[in-house]
Amino acid sequence: MAVESDAAAARFLAQATFGPTLEDIAHLRQLGTYERWIDEQIAMPASSHAQYLHTLLPNPPDQGNTDDQRLEGWLQMSLGGVDGLTPGLTHRDQLRQRVAFALSEILVISATGVQQRTGYSTSSYYDVLVNEGLGNYRKLLEDVTLHPAMGVYLSMLGNEKPDPALNIRPDENYAREVMQLFSVGLVRLNADGTPVLVDGQSVATYDQDTIGGFAHVFTGWSYEGCRSLRGCKASRIDPVRERPMVAYPQFHASAQSKQLLRYPGVALANGVLPAGGTAQSDLGAALDNIFRHPNVGPFIGRQLIQRLVTSNPSPAYVARVSAVFADNGQGVRGDMKAVVKAILLDPEARTPSAQPSHFGKVREPMLRLTHLYRAFNARSRNGRYVARAPDFYQRNLGQIPLGSPSVFNFFRPDFVPIGEMGELGLAAPELTLANDSLIPAGNNLIWDLVRGFHTGATGQSDTAILLDFSRDLPLAADPNALLDRYNLLFLSGQMSPAMRQVLLNHLNGVRNNDGGLSRVQRALYLILNSPEYNVQK
Repeated sequence: MAVESDAAAARFLAQATFGPTLEDIAHLRQLGTYERWIDEQIAMPASSHAQYLHTLLPNPPDQGNTDDQRLEGWLQMSLGGVDGLTPGLTHRDQLRQRVAFALSEILVISATGVQQRTGYSTSSYYDVLVNEGLGNYRKLLEDVTLHPAMGVYLSMLGNEKPDPALNIRPDENYAREVMQLFSVGLVRLNADGTPVLVDGQSVATYDQDTIGGFAHVFTGWSYEGCRSLRGCKASRIDPVRERPMVAYPQFHASAQSKQLLRYPGVALANGVLPAGGTAQSDLGAALDNIFRHPNVGPFIGRQLIQRLVTSNPSPAYVARVSAVFADNGQGVRGDMKAVVKAILLDPEARTPSAQPSHFGKVREPMLRLTHLYRAFNARSRNGRYVARAPDFYQRNLGQIPLGSPSVFNFFRPDFVPIGEMGELGLAAPELTLANDSLIPAGNNLIWDLVRGFHTGATGQSDTAILLDFSRDLPLAADPNALLDRYNLLFLSGQMSPAMRQVLLNHLNGVRNNDGGLSRVQRALYLILNSPEYNVQK
């Protein structure tokens, strides 16, 4: 599919990266097709968040929170470019990192709990999403299940077989969430994501017996190297926090049969896993049972469409992506490379005339920040992207990577705001964060960044992330030219004539006696806080 214009390139990159840059737009135009860009990205080596953290802190403190340093690594990988710690290393795998961010809001763990504040474990978990997000969903599901960060977060780590004498029953936490949130959802779905109806009513995907069956499956796993599952703990810096959990056979519920998911064509008789299996064989059979469920393609596919392209994809769009999940054209199910390519190249994503009237999505606050940083080659004087404390991002943006308040993410995929969108039945998940606290906080943050955190500002530390306005200052003498550039970079050429006229009138009223700085700052502040920018189309 040919890239027809700079605006079309910018629009694609707004969906597939952490924000378009002029260099990336030019590179995509040079490649000529979206397919070539996607294939080039897939072929790039994956940048490692855990490796960055270990390079930054090779001798970590015995105690203490390393979440600040984890965020520095996330900014480095998300913004791309030359590594601030290892200058010979570059991070260009934007698609892989962008998909990982989307998956981090579906396969949720959170660093907000005390147990998870070590950046080593959460960075390692994020690397699973990076490495397998463009792999196969079956492998991704297994790696997520066995990662100790997930084991701690949803209490599968240390989960034991039943023991009535000790009043022990298998923990159902992970059993519920792996089905409800990570794979099949609550109700049976058609391939196009619409609910299956029987006598006008939706049909539950699973019941309490199924939850209990999976809870028994997920028993007997903990950190490696323990003498016994019971009482096995890891320190904040122990490397076992980064390695997959291992099985402790004596604590696995092998004596019980286990009710798994029932669906047409299920491999097991009525979905029942016979007794006598090992922790490993039961886990493999259970994850196969989930992975083969017909809901997984539409359930996960629709959410990825929402995170990358549009909040309300048509059933036909979901069906096309679901079909690719079911079969990538070579008989392979769950090929995430093919799924992501299908999402980004679908006619509804690429062709304006094929889009429904409600096409688009609200930009996430964190993606507004990365977009601004990338557009102006933001960097600190020491070359690193030293992050602010996590609560700074929570306070001003309402979100932080792997920092959601619950397993349900910062926002639910089916969130429908009150008002016009509610009347139309349209979802706008990101508007969960649009409240009377975060809206002014986000607006003020943009003003602080464009006013004070740039390369010409005085009094900045060597670690402050600075915007580089030098490229655009000469354009400020001609507000039309400045708006042309920002229309491309931030609105993919979609700025309305009305918005342009308002901005032009305002910029013409700003004196240009400071080398263009005031006009650049005002233009950015108004554009980045405008409704037209905040709805990505």
